Formats: sequence, structure tokens, C-alpha cells
Amino acid sequence: MATKKQKENIVKKYGRKDGDTGSPEVQIALLTKRINELATHLKKNRKDNHSRRGLLQLVADRHAHLRYLKKKSAKKYIEIRKKVGLK
Repeated sequence: MATKKQKENIVKKYGRKDGDTGSPEVQIALLTKRINELATHLKKNRKDNHSRRGLLQLVADRHAHLRYLKKKSAKKYIEIRKKVGLK
């Protein structure tokens, strides 16, 4: 789980303004952090199906945010994908 300080850093880095937690860019960055943490957990605990289900839900949620951002602004979509390290 990300600490409060880590979340604040992500909001500062990806947010459009201070305290911006609702923009798609911030949401995508926060979801990506959680997805990476869960993926690491699942490498150690292969039989943890409850966490696997949560991971799939997070991936679907991030995908929905990415689709929305792509529809609204293709430029921001490309930028956020590069920043968070998605292909």
C-alpha cells in the first residue's frame, strides 16, 4: 500500500494543480502504483486469488480512465502513458 507521503508526491507530479486528486492523469498514476505493488505481491504469493481478482479490477479501472483520457485529449493520453511507463 502506498503511504500518504507517496500519494502526495504522485499528486504533485501528475496533477494539473495542487490538491488535484480527481484528474484522470492522477488516477492513472495512483492505479499504476497499486497495480505494480499487487503484481509484486502475486509473484511471491501465487495462490492468492482474492488479490488476483483485485488486481484485475484495478487494471480494468485504469483501462477505463485511459480510454476516457484518449477520447478527451490524445496528447495527454500519450504523455501519461510515457510518464507511468506503459507501452
